[in-house]
Amino acid sequence: MNQENILEIRNISKSFGAVQALSNVSFTVGRSEIVGLVGDNGAGKSTIINLLMGVYQPDEGDIYFEGKRVTFVSPRNTRAIGIEPVYQSTAVVDLMNLWRNFYLGREVTRSFGPFRVLDKAEMKKKSIEMMWDIGVHVREADESVQYMSGGERQSLCIGRCMEFGGKMLLLDEPTAALSLKETDKVLKFAESVREKGLSEIIVDHNVYHIYPIVDRFVIMGRGRKITELRKADVSAEDVIETLMKL
Repeated sequence: MNQENILEIRNISKSFGAVQALSNVSFTVGRSEIVGLVGDNGAGKSTIINLLMGVYQPDEGDIYFEGKRVTFVSPRNTRAIGIEPVYQSTAVVDLMNLWRNFYLGREVTRSFGPFRVLDKAEMKKKSIEMMWDIGVHVREADESVQYMSGGERQSLCIGRCMEFGGKMLLLDEPTAALSLKETDKVLKFAESVREKGLSEIIVDHNVYHIYPIVDRFVIMGRGRKITELRKADVSAEDVIETLMKL
């Protein structure tokens, strides 16, 4: 594996009964690179994301991360390796407050005699600091996430990845149902994450949304990789024209 790549997918195939969802798909993601994974409905984009999240396992093929062959068996396993998802519906719990969402599954504790107790003060302080650092001016850490906007929720998920040492983001339709202003904010933040050394895969139907921030497009069609296009070599219209020919 080329050490300039953080992720390499080699000849992955996946079927569900008689439906061939992926067939011999291969592509790479470089370090600090943003790859746009695009294609029509049924192209196989979501299946790839679910394979990387450990929701499914491939029938054939191999996945390498940081030069090592890996097997993703669950979302928890994927996060432990350093890959963090940002879903269309956002990976947050509406009825929980900000700090609980931020530290969900990674709670900070401190000693209290022979026991370990939640360090709520530390988690509240850190979650507020991180949200402000990424440009989301929340009022208090006890604020319920259900009152946050869609863009703020997505930013929370991205900030969570940065805070806990994530190495790659998987953004699955991150701007769906967001206003134009929030879409712009989330995409600009996703672009800034690259400057901190993170790699990203962005799944999106709207080429115009993601064109300004991606480095390369991987175009999918009917479970196969059709082609790859470097943004430096094509316009957004060129990418769309390729998709229209599928």
